[in-house]
Amino acid sequence: MKIEAISDKKGKETLDIIGEADNFNQWMFKTIFPFTKGKILEIGSGLGNISNFFLKEGSEIMLTDFRSEYCSVLKEKFKMYPNLLGVDTIDLVHPDFDNEYKQYLNYFDSVFALNVIEHIENDRLAIENCKKLLKQGGKLIILVPSYNSLYNKFDEELGHFRRYTKQSLSKLFIDNNLKISHSRYFNLIGITGWFFSGKILKKDMIPASQMKIYNKLVPLWKILDKLSLNLFGLSTIIIGRK
Repeated sequence: MKIEAISDKKGKETLDIIGEADNFNQWMFKTIFPFTKGKILEIGSGLGNISNFFLKEGSEIMLTDFRSEYCSVLKEKFKMYPNLLGVDTIDLVHPDFDNEYKQYLNYFDSVFALNVIEHIENDRLAIENCKKLLKQGGKLIILVPSYNSLYNKFDEELGHFRRYTKQSLSKLFIDNNLKISHSRYFNLIGITGWFFSGKILKKDMIPASQMKIYNKLVPLWKILDKLSLNLFGLSTIIIGRK
């Protein structure tokens, strides 16, 4: 699907490149899917690279994004799925969050945000508001980029305020009285590509050719993650219960 009128140019280009990496997207989906149940909310759906797998699985899921342009794309792209609960814009740091999104408060069994929180300056408030959308006992699943030492031109161009560790992301959960049930790193080999292209070559975009090669070798990278016991990785995942 071609989208011409998206204002988030760098973000859209990145999503397009990652969208072609079907093996990688499926790997990420399969990593978080077992922790979801019931009515699911995706924060920051973008162009639906991960949403696609949930809908095909038959999950009842609502898709959201900060940008209305992306929401328009999502509505058209996935309109044929009866298990799509809806598409809406959500701003996790809206100054009147409780009133603006009152219909969604305490509504969802699972809320997940993949590569979203790093774009928000007040990440503590973002987590607090994610929690408000969950039913009591519901699960919050957050995936973010790892290690501030890896921060480079890629991060700057994508509007990242920071990167995380398990410890720093866990603190946000604990500060919001979320009980952590699972924590891990994800995508060990990704550290090499991110460092080389962003730190050494100073590129400001993920090279499409590099992503294609990486995508073909995902079965190997999955084995590498298992062998490393998920002790390191380009992404950090924390799951907590309300």
